[in-house]
Parts: sequence; C-alpha cells; structure tokens
Amino acid sequence: MKKLLLTLLSLTAVASLLTACNQKTEETGAQASSAASNTPVVSKTTIKVAATPVPHAEILAVVKPILEKEGVDLEIVQMTDYVRPNLALDEKDVDANYMQHKPYLDDFVQKRGLKLTSIANVHVEPMGIYSKKITSLNDVGDGATVTIPNDATNGGRALLLLQKAGLLKLKDNAGVAATVNDIVDNPKNLKITALEAPQLPRTLNDATLAVINTNFAMEANLVPTKDALFIEQKDSPYANILVVRSGDENRPEIVKLKQALTSPEVKKFIGEKYKGAIIPAF
Repeated sequence: MKKLLLTLLSLTAVASLLTACNQKTEETGAQASSAASNTPVVSKTTIKVAATPVPHAEILAVVKPILEKEGVDLEIVQMTDYVRPNLALDEKDVDANYMQHKPYLDDFVQKRGLKLTSIANVHVEPMGIYSKKITSLNDVGDGATVTIPNDATNGGRALLLLQKAGLLKLKDNAGVAATVNDIVDNPKNLKITALEAPQLPRTLNDATLAVINTNFAMEANLVPTKDALFIEQKDSPYANILVVRSGDENRPEIVKLKQALTSPEVKKFIGEKYKGAIIPAF
C-alpha cells in the first residue's frame, strides 16, 4: 500500500512538472509570436520601366537586384520601337522609360504636347554606317542606295554622320533637324531612303549602306566597333536618358532608380559587356 501511494505521488509530481514546462513553452511561444508581430515589415514598391531590349533592358537587369535591396521591385517592360515608350509613360502605363536620347525626346514632346522630362544621362550609343555590299566607304559607287532612320532627330543625325564620313554636304545651319532637302552636295548621287529605325538592319541585304542606331545594330548581331565602316566618336552628344513624367522627379522610387542606373555597378557592366560599343555617360 505504501509502495502504491509513493508511486502515485511520484506520477503526480511528474505530471505537475510537465504541465509547468508546457505552460512555459506556450508563454515563450506567445511572446515570440507577439515580438514577431511587432517586427516592421518592409513594404515593396513596384516600378515599371519601358525599354528597348538591347542594351537598355540588359542594363536594367543589372539595376533590378540593386533596387531589390532598396525595397523597390523593378518591372522591365520591353518595347521594340521609339514611340510606344513615351506614349505609355504619358498614359501612366509605366513609371519611366529608358530608350532614347535628349534631341529625340525634345522633338517628341514638342510635337505631341507631352510633359515628360529627362533626369539622368546613362550611356551613349554611337551611330554607325554599315554594309554587307562593300568593306570600305571608298568603294561606294555612283547611285548607291542608303537607308537612314525616318524620325526627325535620328534622321538628321544620320545625315550629319554621312557628311562627317565625306559622302555628302549639308547646309551650314542644318543641324540635328537636317533632312534630305538640306543636302547641297551629293557627289556620289546617293539615293537615300528613310525607314523605321528597327527595320534598318534588314535593309543591309539590299541597300549599299545603312545608318543604324547601335541598339538595333546589336539586336541584329552586328558589333559596332568591328562591323561599322564609320562610327560616331565617343564625344557624341546623343546620350541615352532616363525619362519620367514631369513632376515625378522626386518620387522616392524614381530617385532610387536614377541612383542605381548611374551606379558604379552599371558603369562596370557597360564597360565589360559592350567593350566600347556603348559608353557610360556619367
């Protein structure tokens, strides 16, 4: 009887100890849960940026993890022309775009009445003269066909490049807005056709020369520093820019985007990836 009583007392003591331990564990868990609930949660902000695939989207891909650390989720919206990115930005479908240079933006917003503004120079894409028909500009024959971009600023830029290459002469005051009507001397009787910029690489199968923006040349697997017969110098004023709606310049996520896009990481990537075909502008 004594043994049974002792056994029962021992079992009671063990049960009490287990109950106390369980209560302590529950209290600790509750405290941890409470502490966790009080831990501030870092909220993510999503920002959409319209960009042409090469090199703009590639460069933005480098920016994405930089912004991730800053609490900004970057969504890259690829577009393959120069018109939709500005219209999408104006219509608030995206928060910024990165695909154009300042002369193009200025011309576009003036003609369309848009309120867009440049907030950063990022890189320069030297425009080049390409050919699959000849290997030197000395071989350009009489009546050679030449294709150039049909938008106002890139068209004028192409004509200025042809002039610098010694293939024609423009009016002294023609500038970036030059058109074929500004040609005053055309010794080779070049037949110049203006087309949508993305189409220009495809014209190389037929035209003698094509004046192509670097991004579209690279998309066509052309290497500007190797394949161009003549190319703009590194001091070209046509820096590609980050553009936002006027009034959005100081939005925190926009400021972070600007800082990331002009960071040492991006400068290093441009230098290593494009090897002089694209040049940092910051």
